[in-house]
Amino acid sequence: MNQYLQTIIIAPMTTKSHAYPTRIKLTFEGKVGWIVLDQIRTVDKKRIVKKLGTVDAQIISKIKELIREMFVD
Repeated sequence: MNQYLQTIIIAPMTTKSHAYPTRIKLTFEGKVGWIVLDQIRTVDKKRIVKKLGTVDAQIISKIKELIREMFVD
């Protein structure tokens, strides 16, 4: 879907957070951080400077499950 649009949907990450139900804890590049699903937004692809990395399949499953709970259930 994103290849046809000039925008991309993102969920920001932070290293300072609390265990809110809409945030997923992970370790990324040796640092403990949080994926902040309560702040999902759309940004122009031009604002994306570089790809920092990827998250593993287990975290992606948690993200999908939480998004489904937030928007569908």
